[in-house]
Amino acid sequence: MDRSSENQSLASRRIAVIGAGPGGLASAMLLAHEGAEVTVFEKEDRVGGRSSCFEFEGFRFDIGPTFFLYPEIIREIFARCGFSFDEMVRLTRLEHLYDLVFENGPRLAVTTDPERLEAEIAKISPQDAKHVRRFLDDNRGKFDRFIAPLQRPFNSALDLVRPDMIRALPVLAPLRSIDSDLARYFKDPRTRLAFSFQSKYLGMSPYRCPSLFTILSFMEHEFGIFHPRGGTEAVMAAMKQAAEALGVKFALSTPVEEIRTENGRATGVRTGQGEIRADAVVVNGDFAHTIQRLLPNTTRRKWRNERIAEKKFSCSTFMMYLGLRGEMPDQAHHTIFLSRDYERNFAEIEEGKVLSDKASLYVQNAGVTDPGQAPEGCTALYVLMPVGNLHENGFVWDESARQRARRIVLARLRDAGFGDIEERILVEKTVTPQEWQDDHAVHRGAVFNLAHSLGQMLHRRPHNRFDDVKGVYLAGGGTHPGSGLPVIFEGARISADLMIGDLGKTRAIAPDRRIASPPLVAECSRGSV
Repeated sequence: MDRSSENQSLASRRIAVIGAGPGGLASAMLLAHEGAEVTVFEKEDRVGGRSSCFEFEGFRFDIGPTFFLYPEIIREIFARCGFSFDEMVRLTRLEHLYDLVFENGPRLAVTTDPERLEAEIAKISPQDAKHVRRFLDDNRGKFDRFIAPLQRPFNSALDLVRPDMIRALPVLAPLRSIDSDLARYFKDPRTRLAFSFQSKYLGMSPYRCPSLFTILSFMEHEFGIFHPRGGTEAVMAAMKQAAEALGVKFALSTPVEEIRTENGRATGVRTGQGEIRADAVVVNGDFAHTIQRLLPNTTRRKWRNERIAEKKFSCSTFMMYLGLRGEMPDQAHHTIFLSRDYERNFAEIEEGKVLSDKASLYVQNAGVTDPGQAPEGCTALYVLMPVGNLHENGFVWDESARQRARRIVLARLRDAGFGDIEERILVEKTVTPQEWQDDHAVHRGAVFNLAHSLGQMLHRRPHNRFDDVKGVYLAGGGTHPGSGLPVIFEGARISADLMIGDLGKTRAIAPDRRIASPPLVAECSRGSV
């Protein structure tokens, strides 16, 4: 297609993007490439949101996502905008995906090689190992059938009967959970857990998460897990660099206070510096938090506060970012430690009233792949413990709860084979669900957003083109297709394409020249915490 003709409808358009997380950055790139005048407003002094990092006394930690899966989508976005992702970001493909440590044994070294994977699963059950390739083959078919519906919007129930969905329905088994679906292949509960713990990427239990998401495990084994040199923030920095080359302006340390509307349509945003007119607004903040804060309840017919309060949300996490004296060359880049009673542990998480002493953990030891994460002779350890989100009559995260969670994590690290590390701690930072909510603007501290239950997927998720206010589009884990970096990138692409089509049908809003443009910040600062 001739881009000059494409750009005629967007050349005079002003777009405000709220939030410089991965969805906001991807949207900004795509819209600017089509000729729009895009400004990204970000409350922090750096881009990336929870996909950024912090540095402390020479140690560097990702804040949130550490598994970088299926880079094809972000590669396609860069290519569409005229850039080579692989020239801007150094990706390392991990042949050793992770160590999977069961509390009562065994310890599996999971790789991308099917033969070695079978050998590792045989440590649990030789019989189950015989069915590994059948599982992978079946999920290859499931992935191939369902990828098309995940690449388009779902605006109503009518989208469920489009040809691509009808083609996908035979492999979806919507009434089965991941665990029950895996029971068709594997008898030992530990084997099923080896191919289902990935539901934690969505903040859900494999005993409740819909069976569609067995494709998460398949994607790891089929396409691999990657590490961007410099951590996930390196991807965000490359996106900012590409966006600026396309003319995107960044207003960092500039929180948006309100989305301005007239007659049911967004007309711009208001910050502490005044009102900035815009033809459309992309919302990349946490959906439940941002929509309720920036749009009055009276302007929202479908997604009123009362309806949001009734929705199910993912679990939260208790985080420990630890800078340690000494290296850990024998520990894998990623380690998943699974409680002996994983089902009970997750039931307690979903109930959200107690803090389990027998929790599961995820640990990143990125220095074995990327030594620049810590000073020489030291280790930067990222530790995540899934916990319940914040809700009425739920667990209260006061200082005594933080200290108790800290003791549990250190004890569980010993159980997972990391030894007694407390005396080796040089720097330490913890984040509780309360701080996810208060400091990072995450509703109820639910870091994986709205739960991906059957009633909150596809057309039942907040739509990419927000229903309640014209000219507002969503990008992030709270909209279709859902959470996880590759899925968020895809959602941003869906939303951007909807906006590109929509803006060609409406008149541009005349900019208000009395209001100065927001200040630009050329580089994202790399401050300490």
